[in-house]
Amino acid sequence: MPPESADSVDSAGSADTAEPIVADLHAHTTVSDGTLTLDEVPAAAREAGVDWVAVTDHDRIHPGLDAPVVERDGVRVVRGIELRVDAGFERLDLLGYGVEHTDALDAEVERLQRDRRERGAAILDAVEDRLGVDLDVEPREGLGRPHIARAIDESDAPYDYAGAFDELIGNDGPCYVAREVTTLDEGLDLLADACALVGLAHPFRYERVDEALGVARERDAIGAVERFYPYGRAVDDERIDRVAAEADLLRTGGTDAHERTLGVAGLTEPAFEPVRERLPEPVSVQSFATGSSPAAAPDEQD
Repeated sequence: MPPESADSVDSAGSADTAEPIVADLHAHTTVSDGTLTLDEVPAAAREAGVDWVAVTDHDRIHPGLDAPVVERDGVRVVRGIELRVDAGFERLDLLGYGVEHTDALDAEVERLQRDRRERGAAILDAVEDRLGVDLDVEPREGLGRPHIARAIDESDAPYDYAGAFDELIGNDGPCYVAREVTTLDEGLDLLADACALVGLAHPFRYERVDEALGVARERDAIGAVERFYPYGRAVDDERIDRVAAEADLLRTGGTDAHERTLGVAGLTEPAFEPVRERLPEPVSVQSFATGSSPAAAPDEQD
């Protein structure tokens, strides 16, 4: 889809600063490495003036969302996922929106979360042995390095959050432990079967931007690219617009919130409209309490 001619972009990656952002399509909660609980998302959205939020936790579908789009306290919350995949040349992040549970995707998520627990335990052991501290972090589903970095920052160790990554648990750090990820082909198959829309996340965060954009351009399962994103540095946004126009991709955007602020980046109403057309209709959370909603997935019924 060609970019909307009325849009302009500021350095924070927000569509047309003359118009408010209505959709933040990239946010994390406490079930992965965010700090917002699901119950806190609507209030954070309202504070930011945002009507739609996509909860895209890492390698996990939030268990508290019972439909692909749920209306909670006046905010439309999109059930999403951010799935890391191995493209061969680099690991990429795919954003799935409007997720339906499938047996295959649920099984892969379970495998990835088991690996996260095991990998998290190995990193914790390495850090505690090296520093002689007790981080008091329990290996669990959704555990990521940000959790461990926060624990290091709060401990007696002489490292703050950034220093924990720079000196200990970053990709080249002495306490780093690699984790398993899904292959690109499998990830695309899984998300194409389960999601209303699949997009490539934050293309300018990759070392090999051309190859990453080539995946978005060439793979039929990908229908969007994240265009509005707070990189904190100048990037060639027009390059994304050209790829989107040439490959008929929708343009998404979001804060990639790991803290408590939403709406730093995202889509204005005209920019969101073509994406909105691809998403299922919201289901009110109250309907689940009255029993008028679709049945929950088997693993959420107990």
